[in-house]
Amino acid sequence: MNIPAATDERRIWLRAGTLLDGVSTQPLRDAHVVYNKSQILFIGENSPPAHLLNPDQHGPDLDLPDYTLLPGLIESHAHLFLEGGELDLEKRSAYLKQTPEELQKLARPRLEKLVRLGVVAVRDAGDKDGVGLALSKLYAGSDRPLMPYVDSPGAAIHHQGRYGSFMAEPIENFVSPSQCVDARVKAGADRIKLIPTGIINFKKGAVTTPPQMTTEEIRELVAAAKSFGKQTFAHASGDTGIERVIDGGVDSVEHAFFVRADQLRKMRDRQIAWVPTFAPVQKQLDHANSVGWDAAVVVKLERILDQHAAALVKAHELGVQIIAGSDAGSYGVKHGLGFLEELELMEHAGLPPLAVINSATGTGSKRLAFKERFGQIKAGFLSRFILARHSPLEGVANLRKHRFVIFDDKVFESDGIVDSEGL
Repeated sequence: MNIPAATDERRIWLRAGTLLDGVSTQPLRDAHVVYNKSQILFIGENSPPAHLLNPDQHGPDLDLPDYTLLPGLIESHAHLFLEGGELDLEKRSAYLKQTPEELQKLARPRLEKLVRLGVVAVRDAGDKDGVGLALSKLYAGSDRPLMPYVDSPGAAIHHQGRYGSFMAEPIENFVSPSQCVDARVKAGADRIKLIPTGIINFKKGAVTTPPQMTTEEIRELVAAAKSFGKQTFAHASGDTGIERVIDGGVDSVEHAFFVRADQLRKMRDRQIAWVPTFAPVQKQLDHANSVGWDAAVVVKLERILDQHAAALVKAHELGVQIIAGSDAGSYGVKHGLGFLEELELMEHAGLPPLAVINSATGTGSKRLAFKERFGQIKAGFLSRFILARHSPLEGVANLRKHRFVIFDDKVFESDGIVDSEGL
């Protein structure tokens, strides 16, 4: 099958057996879609109006009753400056010692591979070397290469001597939180990333260090970000730290291992989104022998993942805005491929496939205030979507199988085989 490429003048009319628009809780059957190079012009159950079609066109370019059409995927938590697939700890450490220019050079080839996988946007989660900012500016340029939309916070904000120095710059470099945020915005930050807590102590199976930011500090940083029209997102695990970021008013909580049900309710009521990131902890379990974890730690890892799965199901039941992000770049979490695995882990945890797909498309599109319109199959949104031969409603792992990715005026066909070098 050949899907013709759209241009500004040449409009494509498809009829798909199933359409997932990125936000609805029910699929649309036998849906008609018309689009050109720039945007989707029409969706509906009936044939489109003649004025939206090519001259003398009376039927679809393609009738695809066995295909599912869904929006291109949004990876909402990735570190584009890191290579996730590298498992050798010494090589990972050496990688971080390269210059910013070298890190940028290594990051750029990942971008086209992400598009071919169906990832049309990435919310970068920060680095101190300016790689994410450079890629965000590259996308905004007039001569950008084939790449997904990228936005970045630049360097995350943490406290001197606490977790996060490899991707953050300390708040102590400034006389006030507002001046710290001002500096990030002047550097080109699309949003502000906070690191209010440490990470999980896998040997103990818990977050064992106290939070590194007070609730008042978080509030000040959030208020400063809002004064510039910027959203905030916060790395947080451990219930004490999670409580502080919720009360601090951030837009989204990242990771949130050990989140409580009452905290999920507060997140729902305050419209704070959750990006659960199962993948990095799952990789610690998958590669336990390589990392050096013994049987006791493996049990703790399994318990952490089980608790996180139960929290995800609870969040879905409560109506929390769940947004998919893989923490790609973390140990073992490849860009793109790790995101597809994250979606499978969310389904395995108990989230229905359609809810998983919405978390990776329309929920992020609506909540995260990106500068462009993607993540939904809706008139006026960019022509960036996936045609899957095998229904993702039968299992999101089907997104790895035969598919077409439509990206503006380009069409990519994939049989599921991916060059993962450098991801």
